[in-house]
Amino acid sequence: MVRVVQRPLPESWQLDCLHPALQRVYAARGVLSEDRLALNLAHLLPYHSLKGIDQAVQLLVDAMTHNQQILVVGDFDVDGATSTALVIRALRMMGFTQVDFLVPNRFDFGYGLTPELVGVACQLTNKPALIVTVDNGIASVDGVAAAQAAGIKVLVTDHHLPGDELPDAEAIVNPNQPGCRFPSKNACGCTVAFYLMLALRARLNEIGYFTAKAPNLADLLDLVALATVADVVALDYNNRILVEQGLRRIRAGQTAVGITALMQVAGRNPQRAVSSDFGFIIGPRLNAAGRLDDMSIGIDCLLTDDPNLALDMAQQLDELNRDRKHIEAAMTADAQRFIDEFDAGDALPFGLALHHTDWHQGVIGILASRIKDKVHRPVIAFADGDDGLIKGSARSIAGFHLRDALDLVDKRAPGMLVKFGGHAMAAGMTVRKDRLDEFRQAFDQVCREQLSEAQLTQTLEVDGQLDHTEFVLEFAEQLRHAGPWGQGFPEPLFEGVFQLAQQRIVGGRHLKLVLAPDQHASSGLMLDAIWFNIDPAQWPNASCHRARIVFQLDINEYRGRRSIQLLVRHLTSQ
Repeated sequence: MVRVVQRPLPESWQLDCLHPALQRVYAARGVLSEDRLALNLAHLLPYHSLKGIDQAVQLLVDAMTHNQQILVVGDFDVDGATSTALVIRALRMMGFTQVDFLVPNRFDFGYGLTPELVGVACQLTNKPALIVTVDNGIASVDGVAAAQAAGIKVLVTDHHLPGDELPDAEAIVNPNQPGCRFPSKNACGCTVAFYLMLALRARLNEIGYFTAKAPNLADLLDLVALATVADVVALDYNNRILVEQGLRRIRAGQTAVGITALMQVAGRNPQRAVSSDFGFIIGPRLNAAGRLDDMSIGIDCLLTDDPNLALDMAQQLDELNRDRKHIEAAMTADAQRFIDEFDAGDALPFGLALHHTDWHQGVIGILASRIKDKVHRPVIAFADGDDGLIKGSARSIAGFHLRDALDLVDKRAPGMLVKFGGHAMAAGMTVRKDRLDEFRQAFDQVCREQLSEAQLTQTLEVDGQLDHTEFVLEFAEQLRHAGPWGQGFPEPLFEGVFQLAQQRIVGGRHLKLVLAPDQHASSGLMLDAIWFNIDPAQWPNASCHRARIVFQLDINEYRGRRSIQLLVRHLTSQ
């Protein structure tokens, strides 16, 4: 069941310089004046209000002064990989020479700075004097203690929500830690790392460290932009500046050769890069390394300055992503059979917790996301771990805070959850396998307490209808670059009633359509459209000649020809 509603508009706005349809789009997203369209670095939030930033900078300055080894400990997703690459690149740009990275393999060590990972760090040829965590660490109470017991200082940079106990690190930089006044609570891990590097550069500049001009850290914004979109954090004004600035650098060719290579293997032109390329093109290929193998290859791809080496690694990542798709398809079929056991959608639990002994630990996150999109309710997918434990990855819907929900489950049934962490829309956890049924009931109960039946109905908010004169390349191009679009600042959706002139299947599961706008039938306008991943048993449908369609206005590029194409998001026969 899908409900289509008009996106609410404020009473007034001051955007008279723009196309009327674009004015409505911006106003509905809270952009009410032209000053909020200025996405330049002059409007970026300063770093000074980040709690712990001064102590963190001092740790790095001390390490540089004494020529100490710094070890960056990242995470095995896009945010972790980009954060790792950014810190290493930035430190090297500023003259640091004793810098390396270590990223946990999810199958051997799990998430974050664990005591076991500290043990690996201690065995390195150059034992670190300082560990810098990126995109993790706020929950690493035991790992930080283990590092300190081994004589290693720890600087935590993270963005995830903290638990009841903070690690006793020498410094913590996290906008979501208690007492931090940094306004953008939606910063991803890479953004937090970027701000730390900005503060470090400022301190080094103050003490006269740079004999020449200080390095331009804005050159690293391609990594920040990629992480921000791929980690699905809300695009508040600060994040929109970061993403837009990163996109501009990619389009201008001022980007890491690894990002260029990843777009190349996907057949995308970097000069036409848009924010969705981060989420659907580059992100999945980088993530595939952490899901199926070792994220080190993804980090190395972002670190290298050799185009040939970058292309070789990008091709390996592309192949891993193909393997991930095959694994995911089989797992999705398993999950669908579970869902089909219920007689009707309203018989489904409010919160789904799915488990299969054959599921791949590295793919359960994307499986949870796929199933969440199908059933529109919080979903957790579990795969078997070791020692009687199962590991889960969860995805949520608007109005349900996953990490807080798991915290409530843990308080009600202590010991059932071995560990958990995350944020509102995504979380990870480890559960005792013999208590899975108990966990399912407890999780569903919390979902029922915090979600209504209405919230389990997917709602598509649309930005009105388009006039037939707006189905042109010029306006589609304006929309494409009017973002950046993403979480919390969604790409425009429009609706209209259309005659279905043609229907055919392409690529096995996609419906290719030719549409005529019903409202403007006399104009003779015919539009190409595509609806991805439909049910081939239901489409093409010879009995459907007219439909109400929710769509994005897009540009199809094929063999050098660019034309209008509608991306169908929902269709209801009329």
